[in-house]
Amino acid sequence: MANISTLHAVKSISENITRSPNHRLTLDAAAGLIDQLQENVNRAAVVKPNTLRLILTTILANGHLLLEDVPGIGKTLVAKTLARSISASFKRVQCTPDLLPSDITGTSIYNQKEQNFVFMPGPIFAQFVLVDEINRATPRTQSSLLESMAERQVTADGQRYKLENPFFLIATQNPVETTGTFPLPEAQLDRFLISLSLGYPEFENEVLILEREEHEDPLTKIDPVISPEDILTLQNLVRSIGIVRPLKEYIIKLLTATRNHPEVLLGVSPRGGVALQRASQAMALLNHRDFVTPDDVKAVAPGVLTHRIITHERSTELKRAIVASTLNTVPVPLG
Repeated sequence: MANISTLHAVKSISENITRSPNHRLTLDAAAGLIDQLQENVNRAAVVKPNTLRLILTTILANGHLLLEDVPGIGKTLVAKTLARSISASFKRVQCTPDLLPSDITGTSIYNQKEQNFVFMPGPIFAQFVLVDEINRATPRTQSSLLESMAERQVTADGQRYKLENPFFLIATQNPVETTGTFPLPEAQLDRFLISLSLGYPEFENEVLILEREEHEDPLTKIDPVISPEDILTLQNLVRSIGIVRPLKEYIIKLLTATRNHPEVLLGVSPRGGVALQRASQAMALLNHRDFVTPDDVKAVAPGVLTHRIITHERSTELKRAIVASTLNTVPVPLG
């Protein structure tokens, strides 16, 4: 829990960053939009509350999500439900070893009538893109996603094509099957804001899945509740969330602790610190606040930091343990 002194410090800052008499109304409206979105997603997809909050944190922070899970957990359903709830375009890419970069980004086709080349956009030109089993694609195909994820654009035949905002990419990989797969390089893992696992549902929730699937597709009940423009507004609002200097220093100390850990070959980079700060701001907005607390940082830190650590053994469990140990040992700042 955050200590009282720190909370007093962040609250005093939040009072100073109030931008207008209607700022509070803006936060209230944002809270209403977020609550509507969560409720709508829960109508079709069965997701643990904390996991759904981290997924929404990724969207609000304008980042991308990596899901490491076995097949059949509901990753595609979650992605489709989010896209429908936001009235956003959705495309799915199934990765295989023979998938080419142009199969994702698009290609130019010669138009005989006009006697010129016409660019045919690939599935990356959607607002919500699900890249399924990304580690089954070759490194060359994997790397074709980097420009889209980092710069929201595609370069083909010397021309640049902007992607439509908001742009959100969910990639999945199966941690069990490794035959015929190509592990994502660290540079590409770093492009994902958060990495997490949906996990198996609890008993009652799994019964609920069977009930929902008994007579119809649960997606048929999903109607849009917010617009892509609303998401852009929320993403802009996230950047206005205040974070005091002691919490910035706390984030840097967390990064430093990962770099100095004896089991770590390469700790979290400064870009990881920026990602942690942005995710903390988004979590604060989810908590209906205009300032970040230490609890916001701790809530998102495992999802933001774990996949950015390189250890002697390629073990996700070891990385999670290192992040948990770091959060327990690095002191929370006093006011």
